[in-house]
Amino acid sequence: MLNNMASDSVNHFVAYINGDFGGHCAKLQNVTSLTDLMKEACEKLDVEGKIMYTGDGVPVQCIADLDFGEALYVSCGEPFVSTDTCTASEDQSSVTDEMRGQKWIRLNVGGKQFLTTLSTLTAKEPDSMLARMFAHDNGSSVWQSAVDDQGAYLIDRSPTYFEPILNYLRSGELVIDKGVNPLGVLVEAKFYGIMSLVDRLETKIKEDEPASESTPLTRTCLIKKLMSTPPEWELRCQGVNLEGTNLSKLDLRHVNFKYAVLRKANLTSANLSYCNFERADLSMARLDGANLLGVKMLCANLEKASMHGCNFEDPAGTRANMEGANMKHVDLDGSHMAGVNLRVATLKNANLQNCDLRGAVLAGADLENCDLSGCDLQEANLRGANLKGAAFELMLNPVHMSQTVR
Repeated sequence: MLNNMASDSVNHFVAYINGDFGGHCAKLQNVTSLTDLMKEACEKLDVEGKIMYTGDGVPVQCIADLDFGEALYVSCGEPFVSTDTCTASEDQSSVTDEMRGQKWIRLNVGGKQFLTTLSTLTAKEPDSMLARMFAHDNGSSVWQSAVDDQGAYLIDRSPTYFEPILNYLRSGELVIDKGVNPLGVLVEAKFYGIMSLVDRLETKIKEDEPASESTPLTRTCLIKKLMSTPPEWELRCQGVNLEGTNLSKLDLRHVNFKYAVLRKANLTSANLSYCNFERADLSMARLDGANLLGVKMLCANLEKASMHGCNFEDPAGTRANMEGANMKHVDLDGSHMAGVNLRVATLKNANLQNCDLRGAVLAGADLENCDLSGCDLQEANLRGANLKGAAFELMLNPVHMSQTVR
């Protein structure tokens, strides 16, 4: 049959390298045996072929089984690569190219390797140390960092604390595993210059700090105490630290705050009637609009407190007692203070404009440079008071220095 085929016409085939579909090819003519066919294909394709396949992936056993012009694929021993496999390979190559386009970077932090992308290290914090490490100027790296034998950039820092930082750069979320000290992460965040993370870590560390004896009580804590205390009982808060706490608009009647620290506390519009603030520290506190009926503030520290429009007048007749209180620079503008006991209190440089002080006891009080303009001092006791530099403009009633204690 072969002789007949050869005599009728010149045989020819097209040879390709296995897997190189549509690539380099060689035309083979006047070949009479499979050995000659393989030899000529290897010479023209410059490969060391061992197996020849048809387009269907069938190994060629006999040249007589081939059709003229058939495509053949020369293999160096590897299995036949079909067009489907080639397509998958091309897809894989595309994925690889895409990954390369993302510029993957390998870091060696303290001996532990991390794989991430350039955009992760530079997008969120462009001014950080990590971003500067991989910044480029005119095609060359600005930061010349050493690399290990695998090409990973070497950073001599703790990998334990670096991991939550890298995850933060990836997702924007701060997640710290159990057993990892946030303080250590904070130190590393400062080193790497991740300033947005530094702020979040400082807040977290402050929130997680265990309460100590000097830690002020919170508004929530005091409200829970109030709700759990029967109305007929007196809530005792002697000596407690409530510095800077927001207690505005709370009903705190009859609470015992003796010796308590309420420095800079917000007591605006709170009901403090019949509370005991004896020797309590209320310096720079805000009590504007507070109800202070029958309050006890003996020797309390109210220096620089704001007490605009406070109400001390009890219709039942109980008088507020502020004897000996330190009220330097206090602002009592427009407060209702009829009958209040301010004996030997220090009100130097205080603002008492437009206050109702009818029947108030100011005997022995220090009112030096005190502004009493527009006050009502009818029947008030000013015997022995220091009135040096005090202002008495627009008084509603004339002041008699001989007024006696009621």
